[in-house]
Amino acid sequence: MEWKQLLSGERVRSQTHKNEKDYRSEFEKDYHRIIVSASFRRLQDKTQVFPLDKSDFIRTRLTHSMEVSSIGKSFGKSIYHSVKERYPQAEITERDAADMGDVLLSAGLIHDIGNPPFGHFGENVIQEWFQKNLSVDGIQFRGKPVVSYLNPQMIADFTNFEGNAQALRVVTKLHSLVDAQGMNLTKAILNTIIKYPVSSLEINKKSGDIKEKKMGYFYAEQKVFQSITEGTGAGKCRYPLAYILEAADDIAYRTADIEDGFKKGRISFAKLSMALEMNTYREHAGELEYEFLGKAIQEFFERYQKGIERKYHDVERYAVQNWVIGVQRYLIEAATDSFTDHYSEIMAGTYKEDLFVGTKAQYLADFLGDIAYQQVFQSKEILKLEAASHQILTFLLERFVDAAIVYDTQEPKNQIQLKLMELVSDTYKYIYHVYSEKKDEGEKLYLRLLLVTDFISGMTDHYAKTLYQELNGIY
Repeated sequence: MEWKQLLSGERVRSQTHKNEKDYRSEFEKDYHRIIVSASFRRLQDKTQVFPLDKSDFIRTRLTHSMEVSSIGKSFGKSIYHSVKERYPQAEITERDAADMGDVLLSAGLIHDIGNPPFGHFGENVIQEWFQKNLSVDGIQFRGKPVVSYLNPQMIADFTNFEGNAQALRVVTKLHSLVDAQGMNLTKAILNTIIKYPVSSLEINKKSGDIKEKKMGYFYAEQKVFQSITEGTGAGKCRYPLAYILEAADDIAYRTADIEDGFKKGRISFAKLSMALEMNTYREHAGELEYEFLGKAIQEFFERYQKGIERKYHDVERYAVQNWVIGVQRYLIEAATDSFTDHYSEIMAGTYKEDLFVGTKAQYLADFLGDIAYQQVFQSKEILKLEAASHQILTFLLERFVDAAIVYDTQEPKNQIQLKLMELVSDTYKYIYHVYSEKKDEGEKLYLRLLLVTDFISGMTDHYAKTLYQELNGIY
């Protein structure tokens, strides 16, 4: 892979009209397309950690995406200088560095744009519902199991439903600007958000290759995926900037979960202090990892002491918030070094790990994740909200799949089925009709099921809750 092609400004649909007085790069134009889109705005009411939270200070998918975007852009020049220092002969320019920053800026904004309501738990509910209902004894169409109409990849798309694949679908089709090509973003940005360049049939969590951990595109987007990856030259390899986007995402959510958990009272200062002091990761760390982790831990207590000396009103909050910023700096440094260390493998498409594996920051990153899981995600508040979320999404899937199966067919429909399909976005139905034209019965049925996941994935948390209540007569 070469940066000249990887950072091409080519789009899926070529643009015939160009404004000669618009001096922005193609990637800068994409940034504007994204931030003015309704799909992006809806992220303000989608869960990051706390579903249906009423607090103004807790992160949503929107604020998380903005943080990922900012961290991602900061990598651009860091990567350039680090790579050029280590490999002076590397074919990477300052122009490439600027473009990398702009690509990551936009990719960070849309990396979660396909996530359904209620965070990753929402993905799990959708997967489990289809695993149960796409079976011989599951949902029927014309007296036969729906699975008998679908090919294996179509079935696997739903039983492995993935927000990353849905994100690609949103920006290439569902967010229609002038036609059915979605936002028509540059292929470089689109390839960056494809973290897993494999289909649902190619998932192999035991292979040891991170690109096969989940799927990156649906059967419906096979041609789009091929056009993107041929345009950038990445093919079936993981696009180099996808490693950076993943690292930026990891840095943002691992540190944010700690800060938000503290603000919500899920992680007390005392518990956080004790976890840092009793850190069991030190027992397994090598000399370099031990020193790096110890430095981060020491800085936590130094921040607290500085807050006391400066007589801050809320010393504990000051210490946690400022420590989180310092930790982000440590992790960015480690990810940059890792990208440089594995540069040849990454550019050859053979590197199989994320950027923190085997680095001095691995134990620090794992430690942050463990604290968040134990103190935040296992709290009674989160567990109760997830149980409610399960009820909401399961109900919506049952009702809308039942209505969508007979939509656009000659099959008899009851009044509830007709009314439910009237609630589905006209844009989504338009996309269905465009791509279902001249397709066989099995593919049309597959696209009607996608119409349901499109509709539900596009919902905000509160819209999903409100619709559930209204359809159940709860006012």
